[in-house]
Amino acid sequence: MTTDKPIEPDVYPAHPTKAKAFLKGTIAMMPLTIAVVPWGILAGSFAIEVGLTPIESQAMSAIIFAGAAQLVALGMVKAGIGLWSILITTLLITSRHLLYAMAMRSQISPLPLKWRLTLGFLLTDELFAIANQGKLHKFDPWYALGGGLSFYIGWNIATLLGIVAGNAIENLGELGLDFAIAATFIALVVPTVKKPSILVCVLVSLSLAVVCAAFEIQAGLLIAAIAGMTAGVLYAKITKEDERKILNPLANSQTETDAHSERKADATTQPEGKI
Repeated sequence: MTTDKPIEPDVYPAHPTKAKAFLKGTIAMMPLTIAVVPWGILAGSFAIEVGLTPIESQAMSAIIFAGAAQLVALGMVKAGIGLWSILITTLLITSRHLLYAMAMRSQISPLPLKWRLTLGFLLTDELFAIANQGKLHKFDPWYALGGGLSFYIGWNIATLLGIVAGNAIENLGELGLDFAIAATFIALVVPTVKKPSILVCVLVSLSLAVVCAAFEIQAGLLIAAIAGMTAGVLYAKITKEDERKILNPLANSQTETDAHSERKADATTQPEGKI
């Protein structure tokens, strides 16, 4: 009788239990879920203001589940813009999720279809930030599910609050709740700036996003994202950032070895003390 166990792929849970992984994902997402509440309230109240029924407003958050796209689409509906223009604009705004999916493809593709569909639907900027930890960490689908599902529930609860508030409070949009959008993205981006190349990527993306917004270019977000990533990669290659990162620890290790050798040599050459 053999006792060999099947080798599990790296994409499967790194935590002892599925429940623990799910809970850890929920806890990791909690600050971002709280931060997005004003944004959800704004989306719900704006939908009511545009003329959607409470059921339609809630269904929009439950089915589309894309805050920026929802707000832009509602604004275009209010302005009387045609369906095809709304669809194309929404596609361009959410096109960054294609980049997220490409970055996580190697981790997600080995999973069963039900996992891929579920995590694909729950994929947001926030989920990408907590679940995509790079090649040095194992991807845990239960951790990602906990984060994504808790954020989805929080977003829909916030939308419901906005629907209720939109019926009860006039001019809710003038309270400055839209600042939650900028605050959420700042909280996502700042902790990732750990290398000069990433800083270059952020600055180029930020500058182009502002320019595209000023000229009302619909594909501005996609243009800014691609240009920022390209600039970051070029900077890293030109300055050989990754090579320096590898060489520095080696140099430090060699310095410590040389210092240890010198101390050892000094100790052997010193005259013995008198007894």
